[in-house]
Amino acid sequence: MLRFRNLASGSGGNATLIEAGSGAHTHRLLMDCGLSLRQLGLRLGAAGTTPAELDAVFITHEHSDHKGCVLQLALRERLPVWMSRGTWEGMGQPDFDGLLRFAQDGEAIDLGSLQALPLAVPHDAREPLHLRCSDGATHVGLLTDLGHIPDGLVERLAGCHALLLEANHDTGLLEGGRYPAFLKQRIAGPLGHLPNHASAALLARLNHGGLRHVVAAHLSAHSNQPHLAQAALAGALGCNAGDIIVADQRAGTGWIDASH
Repeated sequence: MLRFRNLASGSGGNATLIEAGSGAHTHRLLMDCGLSLRQLGLRLGAAGTTPAELDAVFITHEHSDHKGCVLQLALRERLPVWMSRGTWEGMGQPDFDGLLRFAQDGEAIDLGSLQALPLAVPHDAREPLHLRCSDGATHVGLLTDLGHIPDGLVERLAGCHALLLEANHDTGLLEGGRYPAFLKQRIAGPLGHLPNHASAALLARLNHGGLRHVVAAHLSAHSNQPHLAQAALAGALGCNAGDIIVADQRAGTGWIDASH
């Protein structure tokens, strides 16, 4: 069994819980921790677990909406934390008291029944990594922040049964929106965030008969709307817009079972 549940998605904070079961034991990985300790505890509680029941945390990059309370959480619960060396340096090299583990592109992290493969992505951070997670039979790709589709990414995500994919902005809404020019350039640039049409193009290349679930993630509160992201991604798959799940900033998503 491999399932995941987004706890929060957007510039206000990001966190996704991934679970894999092996017999009577479930292994849990938290990807990103961009919430307060209180909010994280509440949202994990709504998912039926607690911070103490996590097996590890993976931080994709050093931006505040992704690292959040990770240092406090790790030290309080004595949790191992995985991130790239660049991310750690971008955070100011905090002392994790022996709990820090360095992740590298293409080197799998073994958490028992759950394996996580870090994937390098283009974003304006020191050494960002996102994940492909698997229980050996089912695969989930999780990509929340990338400015463009790098060579080789499609092949490394091929065959995923579920995808959580950034659909950050609608190009027209971003261009005509209220952000200052420099911020628009950063968001739309090659190290910024993926627009709906680029997310749809990537999804079309990843579509296959075994793809069961697609989640639109990291939507801009000011430069996107859920129905626009859903329409773009549904168009890539030839499905109904309502078949595309949207990860919400306040509510995230419900549990998504990638094996069904």
